Amino acid sequence: LSFLFSKPPANVLEGDSMDQDVESPVAIHQPKLPKQARDDLPRHICRDRTKRKIQRYVRKDGKCNVHHGNVRETYRYLTDIFTTLVDLKWRFNLLIFVMVYTVTWLFFGMIWWLIAYIRGDMDHIEDPSWTPCVTNLNGFVSAFLFSIETETTIGYGYRVITDKCPEGIILLLVQSVLGSIVNAFMVGCMFVKISQPKKRAETLVFSTHAVISMRDGKLCLMFRVGDLRNSHIVEASIRAKLIKSKQTSEGEFIPLNQTDINVGYYTGDDRLFLVSPLIISHEINQQSPFWEISKAQLPKEELEIVVILEGMVEATGMTCQARSSYITSEILWGYRFTPVLTLEDGFYEVDYNSFHETYETSTPSLSAKELAELASRAELPLSWSVSSKLNQHAELETEEEEKNLEEQTERNGDVANLENESKV
Repeated sequence: LSFLFSKPPANVLEGDSMDQDVESPVAIHQPKLPKQARDDLPRHICRDRTKRKIQRYVRKDGKCNVHHGNVRETYRYLTDIFTTLVDLKWRFNLLIFVMVYTVTWLFFGMIWWLIAYIRGDMDHIEDPSWTPCVTNLNGFVSAFLFSIETETTIGYGYRVITDKCPEGIILLLVQSVLGSIVNAFMVGCMFVKISQPKKRAETLVFSTHAVISMRDGKLCLMFRVGDLRNSHIVEASIRAKLIKSKQTSEGEFIPLNQTDINVGYYTGDDRLFLVSPLIISHEINQQSPFWEISKAQLPKEELEIVVILEGMVEATGMTCQARSSYITSEILWGYRFTPVLTLEDGFYEVDYNSFHETYETSTPSLSAKELAELASRAELPLSWSVSSKLNQHAELETEEEEKNLEEQTERNGDVANLENESKV
C-alpha cells in the first residue's frame, strides 16, 4: 500500500517560479531543413528543436497574453471612438486631450481673424468712428485669445463682439455649441478613464500556487483568494477555466480549448462573501477534467487554469474583474494552504504573510478515477490511509488470538473433566 503515497521533492517550492515556462503545443516556429540536413544533425540538437515552450494565455497579473494581428477592418475602432480613447494609454490620451482643445481654438481663432480681415477691421484699428466685428482685435494673436475666451466662457471683457457683425454672431453660436460638445466628450472620456476599476483589482490577490489534496474524503483542486482593502467587493463570484488544446474524434485540432471547472456553481459556493481570504475548492469527480490525471501524469500535462474573480466595487458601484492563472508547475500535489485567520481579543486577524504558504500532507498519488475504482473494489472510503489499514489488520489479528485462547481453554476444560470421570 505504500505505493499510494510518495513524498514530493523538497525543492518543489523553491524550484517553482511564477512565470516558469513548461512544454506546450504553442511552438516557436523553426526554419524547415532538408531531410538530409535533419538526419545529419546531432541527436541532442534534434531534441532541442522539438522542445516547445508555453506562452501563458493569462499572465499572473491578470493581463491577457494575446495580440491581435492583421486586423484589416480598422475603421471599426473609429465607429466606437469613445471606447477607443478610453482604452488608449495615458500618454496618448493626454496628448489627444491637449491637441483637440488646441486645434479647436486655433481653428476658430483663424475664422475670427478672417472675418476681421475681410471686413477691413485691420485697416481701421485707430479709427474711432469705425465699428469692428470684435473690438480690440488687431491681429491673429488677439483673435486666438478671443477664441479661447469664447469657448471656455472666460469673458475678460476687453474683447467684445458688436451687434454690427451678423456673421460674427453666427460664428459665436457655432463655437459655443461645438465647444460644449468637445468639453462633454473630452471631460467625459477623462472621467471614465480615471474612474475605471482596473486599479481596484490590484488589491484582489490570488495564491501563487494551486494545490491538490484530500478534503472530506475527496480529491480536490484548491487555490486561495483575498481582498486587501477594507471596502468589500459586493456580489463577488469566482469562475475557473481550463485552457488546454485538444483534438476531436474527427481529427480537428482545437488550440487553447476552454473548459469550465466547477467551483460550486450548482451549490452556490461560487458566490463569495470576501471579507477574509477564502480557499476555493474544485471537487475532482467524473465531470472534472482532472478525473484521470495522477500525480505522475500532472507534470506531463500541457494545461493552464485561468481563475476569474468578479464583483462590484462598494465605493463606486462599478464592476471589477481580477484574473490570474496556474500552469502545471504551479500546481502542488499533496499540499494544503496554511491557515491565515486567527481570533484575537474581540476581532479576527488575517496574516497575509502566510497567504501564499503551503504545507505537505498525506495524499494518494493516484488519480481520482483510480481511487474511485480501488475504493469500489475494496469497499473503502476514499479517505482511507495506510495507518487505518494497518489498524484493521491489527484488530483482526487480536480477534484471532482471542478466539485461539478461548478454544485452548475449552480444550483444557474438556481434558480435566475426562480425568475426573476416569478417577471416579
